This record gives sequence, C-alpha cells and structure tokens, in this order.
Amino acid sequence: MWKNKYLKILFSARRWMQMLLKVGNLYKRVIYFSTQQHQKPNRHHRFIQVLFLTSLLTYLLFGQVVSAQTSNATVLVEQGVKDYDAGNFHNAVKHWQDALNQYKNDISATAVINENLARAYQQIGENKAAIASLSAAIHDYGAVENIQQVGRMKSELAQVYSNLGQPRKAIALLCGQLVDKPKSYENQPSRQIKCTPESAEQIATKYNDKRGQVAALGILGEAYRLIGSYDQAIQYLDAAQQVAPEYKFLVFNSLGNIYKSRGQLRELQADSANKAGISSKEQEFTKKSVEDYDKAHQYFQDSIKFARNEKQALAEMRGLLNLIQLGSQTNKSKFINDKEFNKTIKDALKVLEGLPDSATKVYGAIDLAYLQRDTKRTSPFTYCPTHLVLSGDNEALNLLENSVLTSKKLQDNRLISYSNGALGHFWECTPDNEKALNNENTLNNAKALKYTQAAIIAADNKLSAKDSLYLWEWQAGRILDEQKRKQEAIASYQRAFDTLEDIRSDILTAERDVQFDFRDVVRPLYRTLAQSRLDLLGVGAIADEQRAKELSEVVKTIDALKLAELQNYFGNDCILSALNPKQVGELLKDNSVAFHNTAFLSSIILKGKTGILLQLPNQATKFKWIEDPNQEGSKIVSSDTLEKKIAEFRTGLIKGKKEFNYNTTTAAQLYDWIIRPMLSDIKSEKVKTLVFIQDGFLRSVPMAALYDSQQQKYLVETYAIATTPSLRLTTPKARDRSTEKALILGLTKEAKIDGKTFDQLFAVPDEVSAVESIFPNNTNLIDEKFSPESFQKTLEKSTYPIVHIASHAQFGIIPEDTFIVTGKNQKLTISQLENSLRNLNSKSDSVELLTLTACETAVGDDRATLGLAGVALQVGVKTAIASLWSVTDKSTSQLVKAFYTNYRNTGMSIAEALQTAQIRMIHAKKLPPSEGVNLRYDNPAYWASMIAIGNWF
Repeated sequence: MWKNKYLKILFSARRWMQMLLKVGNLYKRVIYFSTQQHQKPNRHHRFIQVLFLTSLLTYLLFGQVVSAQTSNATVLVEQGVKDYDAGNFHNAVKHWQDALNQYKNDISATAVINENLARAYQQIGENKAAIASLSAAIHDYGAVENIQQVGRMKSELAQVYSNLGQPRKAIALLCGQLVDKPKSYENQPSRQIKCTPESAEQIATKYNDKRGQVAALGILGEAYRLIGSYDQAIQYLDAAQQVAPEYKFLVFNSLGNIYKSRGQLRELQADSANKAGISSKEQEFTKKSVEDYDKAHQYFQDSIKFARNEKQALAEMRGLLNLIQLGSQTNKSKFINDKEFNKTIKDALKVLEGLPDSATKVYGAIDLAYLQRDTKRTSPFTYCPTHLVLSGDNEALNLLENSVLTSKKLQDNRLISYSNGALGHFWECTPDNEKALNNENTLNNAKALKYTQAAIIAADNKLSAKDSLYLWEWQAGRILDEQKRKQEAIASYQRAFDTLEDIRSDILTAERDVQFDFRDVVRPLYRTLAQSRLDLLGVGAIADEQRAKELSEVVKTIDALKLAELQNYFGNDCILSALNPKQVGELLKDNSVAFHNTAFLSSIILKGKTGILLQLPNQATKFKWIEDPNQEGSKIVSSDTLEKKIAEFRTGLIKGKKEFNYNTTTAAQLYDWIIRPMLSDIKSEKVKTLVFIQDGFLRSVPMAALYDSQQQKYLVETYAIATTPSLRLTTPKARDRSTEKALILGLTKEAKIDGKTFDQLFAVPDEVSAVESIFPNNTNLIDEKFSPESFQKTLEKSTYPIVHIASHAQFGIIPEDTFIVTGKNQKLTISQLENSLRNLNSKSDSVELLTLTACETAVGDDRATLGLAGVALQVGVKTAIASLWSVTDKSTSQLVKAFYTNYRNTGMSIAEALQTAQIRMIHAKKLPPSEGVNLRYDNPAYWASMIAIGNWF
C-alpha cells in the first residue's frame, strides 16, 4: 500500500521456507536467528532465507574438516556462527572470510563456508557478494559431487535474483526455461513444463529432496508472480503443496498475494474494458476480481490461523499485514469489514510488540504507521497521507521512532535507510505550529531533512539500498524546496533522477504489478525535476549559457520520461532496441539532411501549467509556458483548462462530419496558445517540417488541424507534420521507394471481439483497390484469409517493406486491449504483431512503413494514445501512418491513395507526402469535379485523424 512496488519486489522474496527446518525441530537456535532478515516482508510473501543454514553446523558436528589448520579454522567458523546467531553479521563475515582463506585447499569446507557467507552478506544488504558466494558454493558442491546441495544452492541463488528484481534469472536457475505468459487476457490453462535436468527443481526431484522441491517450486511461483504470470504462479504453488502437504501452510501467504495481484490486474482490465465500451468484459473482469480478492482474503486468514497455532510470530505478523493491506487497498468491504479491519490492526500491534528485533519488526512498524483505509495509492513517500489509521497519541510517530532504533541495533544499512526515510517523511508531512515557526531550530522541516539525509547516507553505503535511494533524494529535494533552497533541491532531484535512470528498466518492464504504481512513484519525479529547472529560469536575470544548460537538462529529463512511459506501458525493453546513445542535443548537432529545415516541438505537462520547448538544429533551445493573452490576471493557461480545451478540440473534429463548414474557433485558439509564440523562431529558420514530441493528453489530437486565423490556414498547409515519442528512438533516413512490395490486409465484415461489436467497414474495398493500384507488386489477405497465422506465414515467405492494414485497430489503456481485428472474429494482438515483424530474418527485411487506417483509442486515459504513439517502435517498424480515430468513409481511400502516390515520389519525405495528400482534401472545394474529391472533405474530420509516427523523412 505504502511503497514503490519495486521495493516490494526487492524486499519480499524470502519468507516462509525458513520454517521448514524449524517444523522438524532441527537446529532451532540457528533457525531462530535466521529470522533476522534484511528484506521487506510486506504483502508479497517470499520463500527462502536460511533454508539450509544447518549445513555449517552439520559439517562441524561430524568433524569433516581435515587439514593442518583444522583447530584454528574451526575456531573461526564457530565464532562466525556465534556472531551470526547474535546478529553481528559483519563480524560473522570477517571470521568466515578468514576461515575461507585457511580452508582454500579443502573444497568440501569452502563449499559450506561460502554457503553461509552468502547468508550473512544478504543480512547486511550486500547482494552482489552473496551472489558471488553462492556461485562459488555451487561450483564447490559440484566438484565434490554433492548434487543435492548444488540444487539447494541454485534455489538460494534464485531467491537473491528475485530479491534484485530479476525473476527471469531466478526461473532459469530453478527450471531452466520460461513459460511465456498469455498474449491476451483470455482464460488459458497454464502449461505444464518439464524443467531441465540441471535445474534446482529437477535436482530436488531426482534426489527425493522434499524440502528442496518445495523451495524450488515456491520460489518459481513467486518469480512468475513478479512477471505477471499469475496462473502459472498458482500452478507452481499448488504443486509445492502436493509435493509435501505438511508444508502447505507455507504457501498460504504467497497464494494470497498472487490472488490479490491478479485481482488488481483484473480491476485494471475491467476499467480498460469500460473505457473501450465493452460492458460484458467489464462485468466479467469485475466478477473475477472479486473472486480473486475473496481467495486472497481466505488464504491470509488461513496463514494467520496456522501461524498462531504453531506460535510462529513472524509468520503471523506477515499474514496480519497482508490482510490489513488487502482491506486498505481494495476498498471491498466484503473481504474485510470495519470490525475485522480494526481487530486485525490491534492484533498486529500486539504481535509487533513481542517480535524479536528483525526486519519484519522494522518494516511491520512502518507499514502500520503509514496505514490508510480505502486508498489506491501505493506510496505515501511521494505525497502526504491525510487519513492515517493510527492518528492518535503519537502512535504512528512512536512506531517510526522505534523502527529507527531497531534498525540501528541490527546494523543493516537497508533497514537504517528505510526507517530513517520513513521517519523523515513523517516530519515532512507534519505542519509546524505557530510557536515552532518562530524558531528555525525546532521546525519539523529541519527534523525531516535530518532523518532523510541519514536515510540517504545509509542507502548510499556500498549502494546497499540503491532501489530506495532515489526516494530519499527525491524527498530531500521536496524538503529543501520547502525551505526555499532551490539550487540544493534541484541537485537532490537530479541525483534521484540519475539513480532512477540506472534501475529504470528493472522496475518498469518485468513486473506487471509495478506498472500500477508508475503514475504514483516514478512519473512525478521526472515532472518535478523538469518543473524545478524551468521555474528557475523565471527567477531574476539568468545568463544565456546557464539558460541553455538548464534547458538541456530539461530536455534530457522529458526524453527520459517519454522512454519510461513507453517501457511501462508495453512492459518490456523492445522499444529501446532502436535507442540512440546520443542525447537529443547531440543529435541536433549532426549534419543529417533529415534535420534540415525541421523544427521539434516538445510539450511537458506539469503541475498547474504546460510548457513548450522548441529545438532547431544547431540553435539554442527555446521555451515558453502556454499562455492566453486574453486571460485576466495570470496569462498562464492551467493544465486543467488546456486539457478541457484539447478534449473540446478532439470532440469537435470527430463530430465535425455533421457540419458542411467546420467551426475553427477552438483550433484557432489552440494555435495561438501553442504555435504562435514560437512562430518567429520557426519562420526565421525556414522550417518546412514540424515534429511534435507530445506529452499526455496532447497526444490525442492532430496538430495538423490547428488553425492560423490570421493567415486562414491550417497548420499542415504551411508545414509538414509528424510525431515521435522520442527523437532518440527515431532514425530519420530516406530509402529507395520505387519498387517496393506491399502486404495488404483488410476486413470488410462486421466482427465481434471480447463482446464488443466492430461495425462493417464499407469503404475498405475501395481502400484496398487504391493501395493495390499504387503497389502492383502486392499480396492481399482480406476477411477470412486475414488471420494471425496467415499474417505470420506470409511475412515468413517474402519481404514486404509496406504493410497496410485496413481494419479496426483498438488501442486500450493496457497492451492486452490493444489489437487489430482480423477475419473470423479473431484478433491480432500487439504482442503477435510485434513477434511477426521483429522475427524477420534480417534488418534488410524489416518493415519500413506500417499503415493502420481505422484506429480507435480509448477516451479518458492518455495511456491509450501512448500505445498508439509507441506502436511503430514496439513492433519494430521505421514509420507508422495511423488514425487517431476511425473515419469510416471513402475519404480514407482517397487520402491513402494520394499519400502513397506522393510516397512513391522519392523527392518527398514521408511527412511531406502526407501533408500534400491532406492539403488536396483541404482544397476540395477548389478542385475541378474531375478530381473526384467530395466537397465535404475539406472538413478536418475527414483528413486530420491520419498522423505520421516515427521516421518522418
């Protein structure tokens, strides 16, 4: 509930397996101390902390060490065990490292010592060292042919990789191969898969190692949860119960978390279906979401019940926290009503009081301190919670202060960082009273900065908590901002940004549940940094050199935000395959012919206002806030006002077909706000093409239809228009188009997909004929001949630089709702399209131009237009010509025919080819009847929806 889910992933991968040995009454002393974990036990229950910690004592008890230094080395090993038991993990590491040097010629001994060194390293947050030690243990156990232990060490190593947000590496160790998650959200049975012989799961099976099997299957379940394959995760956890029913209680928390995660996903799918107008799917997913939450509730209750019976306080605490968070996040009173919610909180506080000093105690206290009811927001560290459940008698403050004290006793930098950061945020969000305001030294703001800086120092110690470092740097920036220390605040924001950029791919791609958090815990940082730098430009006089430097940093930040949004939406790194290592400023200095006479306009939507950046090759970047000169008071147009105006503009364009003469009032107003302030700079450079890099809701409208009321021209009549999500992801270059081959796909019949009816496209036959006439060397797949399978097979047989799709293309707020309608009521998902186009044999076979003429985007959510904006990059084509809304009229075939005719004229860029085709329709009333252009086609409703995305040249 209260934290970046990336941190949940890092902190939660190691929970229940520590009890396996304890259940068997083996080596209880060591197992007790195995609970001194450094990872966060929040709602994502994990598997293995010290499953096999008895190895070292077993080795000592049987006296297997034989060497000249036996006596001294044994003392070192035993001292390490005592230090570990006492929670002195740094001392344990020192003693075991010394013992390792003395046992270096005895592989049996080094295997065991490396195994336990790995656990100590994990306790102090040094995961890289833990990986090295576990890898060494795997090698050494293999050398002495202790294969069962090799399997166990692979499970432990897999756990560490899961902790680090790398579940695919974990799966490789545990099973050897990955079961891909379904390409759509249709009900599909999870596939059984036989793991490879050298995998941890198969080794445990071969040696009938029940505990090893349960560990491998359990960690596999968690790893699949992390990548969003919930059905597969459930299958592995169910298998773990069947292998050893006596341990099934250990999976209850994990199953609860998986059902909760799947319930959240289905809620999002229900919302997406609602915005796509598919009521039957909305109802279906809402029902399934409720069922999943109900199962999660039951599993958490069972977990708590068993833990109490077995007097497992740590396990009980985890179950209680999970149940509390289910109630606070889902807003479903059916699962946990007020009475149960309040009782569970009281129980958790009571259990917390009796816990030994441990990570569970630290994180549990912080969880409870920041607990809210009925909130969907996941990170209180990016905003100030206003309705804490524990709001009286300093309850929350006491919990946070105790968590700091406990973390210091444990000497764990990750815990020290997190507890101090949480306490710092408490003071950041606590207003000062009037008396305190008169005394600088007692300001709560100063306390906030003190604890936050302590969190930064601890997190930065050997990068022990780099995953949370960006949160505390960001927090420090906000506190410094409040203290009017603007330059220091910007420096903090910048450090947070730099840290986040390092780990961005890990947190935005693999884990679907993380994607729910992007708007709360990632995007605001980029916007805050950009706004702070831009605000600085308006404070007093600033030298041109400093202005240029600040704007350059703003451009980098905005570009990074665009990349992060695309990674988050598509859930993978495919779009980065075309990423240019050069920054935008460097690219604009290249003497590329594609940049000649081209201007780049980037928008950035910030708190309360929106800015426009103008970039020209070899010119200083220009910046202006969007303003309304006719507005009273402040001239700056608020972001809310702009969003409403953009929505009004889009609605007017779509409904404009009803009007013989389009009303240009709104189009002219937006032109005056967005384009006119930059016009003198654009004109002075003899610009012919404008490339827009849009933010948020601005992606939903075509800039081509903005209207210059002074010249009485649409923007496209003066400039060729294109758009790209990021200049660094676009490689503008021309190629020979004279002999290109086209693959033409179309659907003329009504179709029904996921309960939604897609109307018959009466104009498609004319559109297909038009494309065929321009590209005689073509292959077409129409209606029943057009299927995902036939599309794939056709691409495998031949090279098609042009792929034209005349069918409904839906872009939803999640990738699962982004697809193209094919024949026989089937759909080609964005993932299938990507696989088909990216799996071509060579780069020379790649598709240059993908045209989608009947796109539909979900309204009310800018993620849908983000999917459209990124489609060319995601599927691996150079350019996409796509419609922002579907125009079911013969006008499309005329526009497409004119565009392709111009496209074949190698003297025109792609943007110019589209521009010329659109101008032809704008001048419909001026053309002779022989041209065959309907007089109504001058209305932008017929021509404006088509946009060029990607390579404009």
